[in-house]
Amino acid sequence: MMKKKSIPASKPFLILFLCQMISALDVPLDSKLLEELSQPPTITHQSPKDYIVDPRENIVIQCEAKGKPPPSFSWTRNGTHFDIDKDAQVTMKPNSGTLVINIMNGGKAEAYEGVYQCTARNERGAAISNNIVIRPSRSPLWTKEKLEPHQVREGDSLVLHCRPPVGLPPPIIFWMDNAFQRLPQSERVSQGLNGDLYFSNVQPEDTREDYICYARFNHTQTIQQKQPISVKVFSLDSLNDTIAANLSDTDIYGAKPVTERQPVLLTPTGSTSTKVELRGNVLLLECIAAGLPTPVIRWIKEGGELPANRTFFENFKKTLKIIDVSEADSGNYKCIARNTLGSVHHVISVTVKAAPYWITAPRNLVLSPGEDGTLICRANGNPKPSISWLANGVPIAIAPEDPSRKVDGDTIIFSHVQERSSAVYQCNASNEYGYLLANAFVNVLAEPPRILTPANKLYQVIADSPALLDCAYFGSPKPEIEWFKGVKGSILRGNEYVFHDNGTLEIPVAQKDSTGTYTCVARNELGKIQNEVHLEIKDPTMIIKQPEYKVVQRYGQVSFECIIKHDSTLLPTVIWLKDNDELPDDERFLVGKDNLTIMNVTDKDDGTYTCIVNTTLDSVSASAVLTVVAAPPTPAIIYARPNPPFDLELTGQLERSIELSWIPGDENNSPITHFVIEYEDGLHEPGVWHYQTEVPGTQTTVQLKLSPYVNYSFRVVAVNKIGRSQPSEPSEQYLTKSASPDENPANVQGIGSEPDNLVITWESLKGFQSNGPGLQYKVSWRQKDVDDEWTSVIVANVSKYIVSGTPTFVPYEIKVQALNDLGYAPEPSEVIGHSGEDLPMVAPGNVQVHVINSTLAKVHWDPVPLKTVRGHLQGYKVYYWKVQSLSRRSRRHVEKKILTFRGNKTFGMLPGLEPYSSYKLNVRVVNGKGEGPASPDKVFKTPEGVPSSPSYLKITNPTLDSLTLEWGSPTHPNGVLTSYILKFQPINNTHELGPLVEIRIPANESSLILKNLNYSTRYKFYFNAQTSVGSGSQITEEAVTIMDEGKMAGILHPAVVAGKVQPLYPRIRNVTTAAAETYANISWEYEGPDHANFYVEYGVAGSKEDWKKEIVNGSRSFFVLKGLTPGTAYKVRVGAEGLSGFRSSEDVFETGPAMASRQVDIATQGWFIGLMCAVALLILILLIVCFIRRNKGGKYPVKEKEDAHADPEIQPMKEDDGTFGEYRSLESDAEDHKPLKKGSRTPSDRTVKKEDSDDSLVDYGEGVNGQFNEDGSFIGQYSGKKEKEPAEGNESSEAPSPVNAMNSFV
Repeated sequence: MMKKKSIPASKPFLILFLCQMISALDVPLDSKLLEELSQPPTITHQSPKDYIVDPRENIVIQCEAKGKPPPSFSWTRNGTHFDIDKDAQVTMKPNSGTLVINIMNGGKAEAYEGVYQCTARNERGAAISNNIVIRPSRSPLWTKEKLEPHQVREGDSLVLHCRPPVGLPPPIIFWMDNAFQRLPQSERVSQGLNGDLYFSNVQPEDTREDYICYARFNHTQTIQQKQPISVKVFSLDSLNDTIAANLSDTDIYGAKPVTERQPVLLTPTGSTSTKVELRGNVLLLECIAAGLPTPVIRWIKEGGELPANRTFFENFKKTLKIIDVSEADSGNYKCIARNTLGSVHHVISVTVKAAPYWITAPRNLVLSPGEDGTLICRANGNPKPSISWLANGVPIAIAPEDPSRKVDGDTIIFSHVQERSSAVYQCNASNEYGYLLANAFVNVLAEPPRILTPANKLYQVIADSPALLDCAYFGSPKPEIEWFKGVKGSILRGNEYVFHDNGTLEIPVAQKDSTGTYTCVARNELGKIQNEVHLEIKDPTMIIKQPEYKVVQRYGQVSFECIIKHDSTLLPTVIWLKDNDELPDDERFLVGKDNLTIMNVTDKDDGTYTCIVNTTLDSVSASAVLTVVAAPPTPAIIYARPNPPFDLELTGQLERSIELSWIPGDENNSPITHFVIEYEDGLHEPGVWHYQTEVPGTQTTVQLKLSPYVNYSFRVVAVNKIGRSQPSEPSEQYLTKSASPDENPANVQGIGSEPDNLVITWESLKGFQSNGPGLQYKVSWRQKDVDDEWTSVIVANVSKYIVSGTPTFVPYEIKVQALNDLGYAPEPSEVIGHSGEDLPMVAPGNVQVHVINSTLAKVHWDPVPLKTVRGHLQGYKVYYWKVQSLSRRSRRHVEKKILTFRGNKTFGMLPGLEPYSSYKLNVRVVNGKGEGPASPDKVFKTPEGVPSSPSYLKITNPTLDSLTLEWGSPTHPNGVLTSYILKFQPINNTHELGPLVEIRIPANESSLILKNLNYSTRYKFYFNAQTSVGSGSQITEEAVTIMDEGKMAGILHPAVVAGKVQPLYPRIRNVTTAAAETYANISWEYEGPDHANFYVEYGVAGSKEDWKKEIVNGSRSFFVLKGLTPGTAYKVRVGAEGLSGFRSSEDVFETGPAMASRQVDIATQGWFIGLMCAVALLILILLIVCFIRRNKGGKYPVKEKEDAHADPEIQPMKEDDGTFGEYRSLESDAEDHKPLKKGSRTPSDRTVKKEDSDDSLVDYGEGVNGQFNEDGSFIGQYSGKKEKEPAEGNESSEAPSPVNAMNSFV
């Protein structure tokens, strides 16, 4: 007997699905077959039904279709034929029905408005598109209107109307100001769905003249702007001032203060309204209310809940949004606007209608001649849609008759069809809200059988696995399929084969004898065809020697084996993994043909190693664990995890206990420390093992406590210092009897989520804690401190129950008791919960402010009654803000600050206040729901403080004995300025300060001329402002009186000549460089205070990299930059540490090119040896000349000093420290006989000490005029710096000494 079944989706092979449904054929998705079969047209792509186009661009109306032969296309416009050949602006794309209307070259989009429909036709029928309504988008301008300013009293409501122009599609509305910034919106101020701007109550900060409504038309990407609307809010203070100025004293009392009002709905009006929405659309309901304080909006659905996961609140809960609405969402929706004075509500009756939607859309039919079939078209909607049929685009009532066709409402029945019955049918389902149109063809084909599976396809399968042999086919009528084995074999039958509807032959368990050739035969009344496929059965891949668990000492060697056996025709690949990841990239891991070896094992090699063997048909793997232990000092002993226990036995079975015993496995040289007992609950969690208990390693029996209604199995794990053993084999199963629960749910809580409910939650019992079937919970509650009976309800195995209709925030006693089919758990303990919180009702009273100082105040208030908190008291919030500065009388944008005081605290400190300012504050109580109403604003003022420093101090118009000072008032006066204090004192050339003079200046002055000053003198000025509290911080400046008015223009700095005195700073100038191949000598001139610490910054010229910085040792005016790149341009500048912005201008130099000769050992070159000899000879001659002149001219001045003073610092060169004695140049010998001034012990400028610096001129040459020879060595000259000595008044100039010249060369 043959079996037939469907192939599961998990079968890994290609299936060309072919089935017969209601006597209909499905054509397989075979490209070659589809090209050969005739097919009526099918619309594949079309423009949307409501097609809004950009009037500035070409109109493209899409219509694409397929069929065999390819279809031709035609169009109707407004129900009549549209001849595109007669309109030069209209073209049709080749091989397509898509129309292109040329608007950009003179056409007008308005001329092509209308309803278009496309028809695709071939010899087998005609398909039609939807009615495509073409409308150009419109973005009209705002109508001119005169907008009167809105004058509103503080606290009143206000609506600013937008009334945008009617566009297509409707515009998007938003409000902005003149600076194109969106106007801020809140619970108080928000935009309605109609675009109007609603104020629940106006505040003084709402006053502005640029409320502008914008309409954005997305289709044309244009924005239209309404004229700005002006709003002026009269506050209570300003209103009283106006009334007082214009009315009599008796009328002043008619100005009422801002009063709080209960809510009134601004939109919608009245108490009820209706709303109709279509199924699948977004439902938007809106309620905006006026009132003071600002009302809060809440939404409910009468008689039901708002749909979960589809309900959203927008616009500060003023808009209720429900997406994807359905008929079930019809009903009454109530919005409630509430503030502390009352509430108002509005009921919106919502009706959900539905445009037609498909229940069963008609599907294409492929039939054989003589077969039967049906087209079904079922749609639903509200109201119920009507169904009408068309044939090839013509109403079926007037279409050519077909004796095989019968229309029965939403069904067309076909009987004994013929090839001429092929046609395309259209089903139209319509009601007042829309229509659906679907094309479905009937294609009558007479085709002999075809087999789509490639001939002689080879299938390879592992033995004992299922084999699936394909025979994808097509034919009309549907062919019958038969399978044969071998060329002349008999037809296959029997339970060992499964024949699938799509022609596939399945061999559930393929064996070696299943190998061979199989023939598939397909036949119908028009013909017969067959196809052969081949099946090969392969031996499975096996690991005959698996890797084994290993324990190895640290720094040892270990090897895992993986020996495989496989089919000789398959090529296996072996992969090793460590902890399911690739092996470390380490040469210690050696992968052989049949093994993995790890050399010099370390602790990080510990883990699981897996051998995976893959072939093209199967994959096998095996794993082993490697444990690395420390090497013992004694001869190696292999330590390992213990072997698993065995022979588990259960005895002494009772309802709540049982005894388990076992035999320990080998401990492997590490004593077993303890046994872990685990259990499996085969009834509730099969396959999951849980920890039960553990016992010492010397114990092999244990008495176990059991729970009712659990099907127990036990296993034991042995543990030693190395690790855990493998679990033992499970024990036999033991099912305990059911019982009532022993315990009740834990963590019972009662917390309301809404003001009128109580949500009771608990932690459900675990599976085995139920003790029996039918687990439920008895939930009980009653109001605390009220003589009420318990209310109870029994719920299913859930973890939450909601009690509705409770008073707001009252305590409840709650208990949750477990029960099952056998009874109740013990009586549960009671917990206290609370119903839902609501916003606090009253504001704190008796708010008092005590100003402590100019920046700190203390605020007190009376606590609100706990009953009015209506929730858990979380604390109080103090809102405070600066109204104005008392010294400037100018208002600014109010920036409110908030301080929160936790708990029932009734006072707090307000830090960071600004002196001499007016502040307001109010206090609000806070619970878990939010904030309560604000207390009346309390006004307080801070006293004066000390001012900030004057904003600037400028010194101008210097003369011989006067300077002009100008200044700006402090940025923060912090009070009323009483005076300015000016202090100044002279500074001499040694930067010592002279006597301090103080002048007090009236506060209304902004300039002062100081006279009777000393000429050519630097002065330092200190300037600050004062209030009655004291003096503020000071600003300092320095300036110089001029030397001689007649010479001022030639001597003073240009800034001084211009009449302004700027502070005088040191400067660095004349930066020069002398560059070699890899280093450069930098020198400069410095004017300024002594003991400056210099630095040199340099970098590659033109580069954006940061400057590199080198510190100069001492206060020298030269430095050598090393490590430069040959042939590179550098930038350099010099600066002084500690003086911000004090540096020279930049200089640019270029290093010399690299020399190839530097790669040769210079000491072996003949020219170098000759040059050295010449230099040595020259030095010898110079020494001889010096010796002769000394004998002729007497002693050197240095010698006289050595004889007279025996100064130890001026000595000839010593071997131990390498220093030189003092030498004079040959050109200065004429001065050798001049005696030294008495007491002069200053050494010559030519004294050079090696230990001065690594950068000294002894190593690199001296002066800025140095030169470089061809090999890059430096030969320089150093001219001693001319320094004026006040004590002697003479100058000296020296040439380089021979010793220094030698050191420079070397």
